[in-house]
Amino acid sequence: MLTLRQIEVIRAIMVAGTVKGAAELLNVSAPGISRVMKYTEDQLGIRLFSRIHGRYSPTEEARDIFEQVASVFQSVENLHQAIEGLKQGENQRVSFGAVPSIAHHVLPSAVRALHDQFPDLELHLNIIKIEEAIDYLLLHKGELVAMSYRLDHPGLAVQSLYNGQLFAILPADHPLVNKEHLSVHDLARERLVGIEPTDPYGQLLLAPFTEAGLDVSYSIVARTGQTVSTLVAQGLGVAIMDELSLAGPQQHPSIVVRCLAEPTNFRTYAVFGADKPRSIFADAMVKCLIAEMRKAAAERRRLSPF
Repeated sequence: MLTLRQIEVIRAIMVAGTVKGAAELLNVSAPGISRVMKYTEDQLGIRLFSRIHGRYSPTEEARDIFEQVASVFQSVENLHQAIEGLKQGENQRVSFGAVPSIAHHVLPSAVRALHDQFPDLELHLNIIKIEEAIDYLLLHKGELVAMSYRLDHPGLAVQSLYNGQLFAILPADHPLVNKEHLSVHDLARERLVGIEPTDPYGQLLLAPFTEAGLDVSYSIVARTGQTVSTLVAQGLGVAIMDELSLAGPQQHPSIVVRCLAEPTNFRTYAVFGADKPRSIFADAMVKCLIAEMRKAAAERRRLSPF
């Protein structure tokens, strides 16, 4: 049986017409080409080329072999093209989702980085609530959801992305902006804006008050962190917000961000359906999300060192 290397050498001689030309095509030595050619003819028991006026021409009895060699080589070329197309995302479509706090700034930045790797990839993005993620994944509407809440479900696989913090946000003219660190006890005495406490994301933002033994109520309840930030910017109260929702150039200039005196924890996760292997695009997206989350947090700290 001929190896791909032997097929490559035979084709190179067919194309170039000389051993020297074949060697130049394959970027190897001419004696090496001659050795492979002699070994191949001995192996097959037939003469493949006739030398006429210094050039190699296929023998009449070997013409069928050359047709097959050309066909095999074309198949190899098609395989290489398919691999290169896959590397570019050609003819590939994937769907990813993210909760609003991540979709606000981090997701678009991660998509830009992913597009640099796979410029031909068709990508469908969905902004979904935490409680919608299970159906989104189990019904195969999408392959990955970036979340700020860990979902424990036998049909799902979870990978940690980032571990950050929660912060206090206030109107720029609020008296508390003079304090470098704010306690949740300071915030509890103010008008509070937040997410519905029964919402998993709302529970995350309420956790610093709960852990301090404070029973608080919101004067205004919103659906997303971006709406909460806008309400604070309008002077309608103060709030606790995760750091990724505060990332990017979209942050309101009339909001001031302050560290909380109490320790907080804000984690993000990539969630997948457990019954399907991940695509190379999902794996790449995870890396892009991690990088952009770290970058967003570093940039926010640079602009607002608190």
